Amino acid sequence: MKHRILLVDDEPDILEFIRYNLTREGYEVYTAENGKVALEIAQKQKPHLILLDMMMPVMGGIQTCRAIRQNPELKDTMVVFLSALGEEEQQLKGFDVGADDYLTKPIKMKLLVSRVQALLKRIDPDPATAAPAVPQSGVVIDTESHTVICNGEQITLPRKEFSLLHLLASSPGKLITREEIYDKIWGEKVVVGDRTIDVHIRKLRQKIGEEHIVTVKGVGYRFEE
Repeated sequence: MKHRILLVDDEPDILEFIRYNLTREGYEVYTAENGKVALEIAQKQKPHLILLDMMMPVMGGIQTCRAIRQNPELKDTMVVFLSALGEEEQQLKGFDVGADDYLTKPIKMKLLVSRVQALLKRIDPDPATAAPAVPQSGVVIDTESHTVICNGEQITLPRKEFSLLHLLASSPGKLITREEIYDKIWGEKVVVGDRTIDVHIRKLRQKIGEEHIVTVKGVGYRFEE
């Protein structure tokens, strides 16, 4: 399967440079210079991954990401911010509107390609090879449809929240350290703020209930049956 990537940035030179390199890697690449155009292209092309700048004219990154997450047809599309705004507050804003990752410019092209490859490896083109649903204490995780059923109610989670819940629920009662979460969910090469995990845990608790995820202060979290 040839993965489709949409690049969104208001600097034409950056768009062309990244487009050229990702095309060389075999990806089908589309470009847009603002969020409004990006939404039109995304609706038509259904990209697997969107690399999204934060500060843009017409429609900024936050507004664009929020619109993507509100569109049922784009629920499986991964959104990664690629922005010169590297402050923790900006990163948290990105995660709050449903971003799967946040990368800071400038970034070496080899590292960007590596991150893109790692993200797209999560997409399984063959439904027959998808992992079966994993029931855990009233929570059923379906890795194929990327949905969670909690107490009989189906909910859809952003990819990072889904991956975090799956990691915790796969080992009920086991303490998962913050370091292990950073490593398995974000990867060793990605630098995220100290509060990033806390934000994702808080959002998970709002959706599946407070009782399932227990905080071990200063160490990590565990999933309770």
